[in-house]
Parts: sequence; C-alpha cells; structure tokens
Amino acid sequence: MKINQLQAILVFDIDGVVRDVGGSYRRALADTVEKFTDSAFRPTMSAIDELKSEGIWNNDWEASQELVYRYRESQGQTRADNVLDYQAIVDFFQSRYRGADPNHFDGYIRNEPLLISANYLHQLHEHNIGWGFFSGATRGSAEYVLTHRLGLSEPVLVAMEDAPSKPNPEGLFNAVDQILDAVSETSSTQISQPPVIYVGDTVADIQTAIAASVERPNHKWLGVGVLPPHAQTDPVTQANYQAKLEKTGAISVCGNVEELSPEKILNLIAAST
Repeated sequence: MKINQLQAILVFDIDGVVRDVGGSYRRALADTVEKFTDSAFRPTMSAIDELKSEGIWNNDWEASQELVYRYRESQGQTRADNVLDYQAIVDFFQSRYRGADPNHFDGYIRNEPLLISANYLHQLHEHNIGWGFFSGATRGSAEYVLTHRLGLSEPVLVAMEDAPSKPNPEGLFNAVDQILDAVSETSSTQISQPPVIYVGDTVADIQTAIAASVERPNHKWLGVGVLPPHAQTDPVTQANYQAKLEKTGAISVCGNVEELSPEKILNLIAAST
C-alpha cells in the first residue's frame, strides 16, 4: 500500500456491503431455523432484520440458534426443555452456505452478487485513502470473496476467528493497525492515524464504530451505513432500515458502498468535526 500520507481509512464489513448475502447467508440461516423447528417455522427477511437490529446477533450460527429457541418459546417450551446441539446447527448451516464438500465452495456462496469492485478500491488508494476489511464471516468465506472473486492480493482482513464479535471494536482496531503498519513500511515519514470510517449494514456495525470512539477517544471513528439489497425492495422497508442505522449513530447511509467516493468521504469527515 504505497501511500505517503493517509487522508482517511475505510474499513469495510463484508456481508451486505461487499457481497449480497440475501440468497446465501440469510437463506442458509432460514434453512437452518426451518430444519431445527421440524419445518414448522421459516423466518422472513424482516424477522431476521428484526433480530439483528438488537445489535448482538452478528454471528449467523448464533442467530439461527436464537430464532429456533424463540420459536419454541412461542410454542410454550422453555430453553431447558430441549437444549439445541450448537455444533449440529453450525454443521447444517455450513452445508448449505459453504456446501457439502468441505474442500470446495459449492454451496450458496457460489452465487453471491458482488456489491463492490476492485477498481473502486484502487480509486481510494489513488486518493491516499487506506482500506481493509473487518467481518464476522469466517476467514475462509471472506477470503473466497476478496481474493477469488475480487482478485485482491493479501488485503487487510480481520475475520471471525481473529477477534471478538461486534460490537466489540477489537477487530476494527486490529484492521486499522494493520493498515497503518502497511503504509509505514512504504513511507519515509512517520504515519499518524487519520479519521477512520467503518462501513457496515447492521446496527452492530455502527455500534462498533461508536464503541471504538469511546475506547480510543483521541482518534476520530465514524460509522457509515449501507443498505443491503434485501432492504431496498420497497420504500417502507428501506426507510425503516435506514432509520435504525441512523438512530444507532450512522453519520450517513448509502444505497451502495461505491457511493462513498473519495470526495464524499472527505466531506463526511469535514462535516463531523
């Protein structure tokens, strides 16, 4: 990352920002809930959104388990009545999302539409804006989209295995530190930390940026929301989704990540001072 002086750092979430997971992760989540409720309940997109708006269900395996438990409670059962096998949930979810063959990605992941281009990231680089990724996705899944689909070479990536779940900001700090280290290696001058924007599509993502500003108040941390494709199917859904991100603290909400042009990024930073 040959940049002499950073103007800003962008750290991107992946699911719903870099790739559309409406027909993959969310489909696998719905399949899993349906499987473990014996086909009695299949959550809708809005039901999944409602759960994730609580800000603590970034892990889709845990979200699947929680929706199963909540369904059972609606039927008069307690969680102690029949404790779920969490590993069985993970295995079934992965068989749908990643695929039946553990050595190849042949599940729903194969058909995820990309929401970002390598050219866009190159434009950020050309404007002295550093970038990297912090995602709750597994490293294998994240690397598949970043290196295999987007063709990026060794991008800064903090994945599920590398940090606590959001909204804990440790993974965001890790990604930023890696970006700064990479820039420092190619610069003859000392690199100071510029403003950081964390770009995500969930309440937990925005909460992560806010938590970062609390833990490291000497630097500027901002959260920008992106509306995932499934939230843009109708005006009411879009407005409600956007309102939740803004209420949580997003300084801006975009319909697509590439709306964050270098000029807009710098304008958002200037407006936040």
